[in-house]
Amino acid sequence: QLQASGGGLVQAGGSLRLSCAASGRTFSNNGMGWFRQAPGKEREFVAAINWKGRDTSYADSVKGRFTISRDYSKNTVYLQMNSLRPEDTAVYYCAAAITASAASAIMYYRNWGQGTQVTVSS
Repeated sequence: QLQASGGGLVQAGGSLRLSCAASGRTFSNNGMGWFRQAPGKEREFVAAINWKGRDTSYADSVKGRFTISRDYSKNTVYLQMNSLRPEDTAVYYCAAAITASAASAIMYYRNWGQGTQVTVSS
């Protein structure tokens, strides 16, 4: 139901835009989030946006570099990633929350898309 795309290989300092498209149902009343998981590490919160698209939250490690947004007409959530660093390398996942807010806790997320690999070279 959630399809993430847009990952790839980029040099440090570069940019990527991830997309998360919903199919089969709409998540317009749900908060949406992006998480990432690096090899050997737990999945961690990256960014979230509330159902109205007005409130956002970010992990400290990506504040000022990443921007989450949503397009209701396309039923898609985006993650614009700028000034990428090697430590941003991970598989990125999008998910729909069971709450309407921009939740950062993974416990609030139920519907997960497949991940998209982001690799940042130094």
